[in-house]
Amino acid sequence: MTMRSIDQSALRVNQASIISFLILGFITDLVPIVAFVAVVMLAGTLFPPASLFKRIYQHILKPAGIVKPDLRPDNPEPHRFAQGLGGFVTLASAVALVSELTIVGWALAWLVIALAALNLFAGFCLGCFVYYQLSKRNVPGFTKEPVTQ
Repeated sequence: MTMRSIDQSALRVNQASIISFLILGFITDLVPIVAFVAVVMLAGTLFPPASLFKRIYQHILKPAGIVKPDLRPDNPEPHRFAQGLGGFVTLASAVALVSELTIVGWALAWLVIALAALNLFAGFCLGCFVYYQLSKRNVPGFTKEPVTQ
């Protein structure tokens, strides 16, 4: 089996962008920013080449030498699953905010911010953990196991 790798710098740029835009949405109280983040996350989950924040890394930050690549053995599937969960929660946040359920909407946005920050600063991906737990229990569709180095 071929060893797969993930550029952790691309993931970190993605997480930092999610955090930054959601905080900007909160500070400015602009629901369209929250909806934008949800669309970006879900589009990148369903069609990875459309992952806007990762494309900014690949086509601007990395070539300019602003952010250096950090390739590590890993599977992309758990990260896409985590992003999909985050995108779904962010979409629920936007829907709640549009429905004038302000406390619920911003609580959901801050949940995504907190989990993205946990991954960015502590290196723990809760969505990846959930993915691997489902894999361990042989849930259909969750076939990848953690990469051991």
